Amino acid sequence: MRKLYTSHIMMVSPANFGHNHQTAGTNLFQVDEPIGDPDMIREMALKEFNDLVDKLRENGVTVNVVYDTPEPVKPDAIFPNNWISFHNDGTVVLYPMLSENRRWERRRSIIDLIGQSYKIEREVDLSHYEAEEKFLEGTGSMVWDKSTHYCFACLSQRTHVLALEDFCEKMGYHLVRFESTDDQGYPIYHTNVMFSISSKYAIVCLDSIRLEQEKDLILHYLKKAGKEIIPISRSQMFQFCGNVLELGNEKGESILVMSEKAWLSFLPEQLEVIEKYSTIVHSPLGTIERLSGGGARCMIAEIFLEPK
Repeated sequence: MRKLYTSHIMMVSPANFGHNHQTAGTNLFQVDEPIGDPDMIREMALKEFNDLVDKLRENGVTVNVVYDTPEPVKPDAIFPNNWISFHNDGTVVLYPMLSENRRWERRRSIIDLIGQSYKIEREVDLSHYEAEEKFLEGTGSMVWDKSTHYCFACLSQRTHVLALEDFCEKMGYHLVRFESTDDQGYPIYHTNVMFSISSKYAIVCLDSIRLEQEKDLILHYLKKAGKEIIPISRSQMFQFCGNVLELGNEKGESILVMSEKAWLSFLPEQLEVIEKYSTIVHSPLGTIERLSGGGARCMIAEIFLEPK
């Protein structure tokens, strides 16, 4: 039976978290602010990471923590969801990354470590697209409806249509591609900052979808799948309200993980809809969100593999 959400995840404890200048040009959520010296920033980010891990474990999630290596320096190693995904059928997928210092995050030792506890049946490696400058950054680039096997993706420098189509063919997904922009017309860098699909509902920044026909098509597929739709504004999107993730606890109950900033930015009526279906787990991630432009969802690689 296909699992719609999982209670098993992987997270990477950062060794050198910081502002990544290689990614700043395509990530409008990322701000380089002088909030402290590099050592202080690393300590703040590590505390936020550990606090989120503790909260998830307290809520019944099995968190497999792996550790970043100090060299080479990988400022975004805290976001493993972009370079790897673990699927219901035992497949592990590796993805092509735009920035060179993010490609260093793909470590065989991490795959081998997860393989000690979970059954890996197949590996699909798409990283060869980097040589063609065609990128697809995992569940940042793609948001999946596991109930219907639809893959939703907004195109950007980090999400190339040919790599998308290859993934969907290899993994049996139906592709729905579209364009998403901020209020100045700049492309949204990752789908998972404007869109999240849970088993019973979907959170989506409809205002950011450029073409009305693409917006209508997305709404059609979501309604057909029986999702209750929670529209968020562009302002809420930039507070990481779209960068949330449904997980399960050890009892199989739904929880929704988000940052404290996102939780404070949802309207009461929006939280009421979410809480009909899920328990909300939120944690402060201000340093991580501000300097890296990624939030709670980006920090989590779901593990749908069967435990050994």
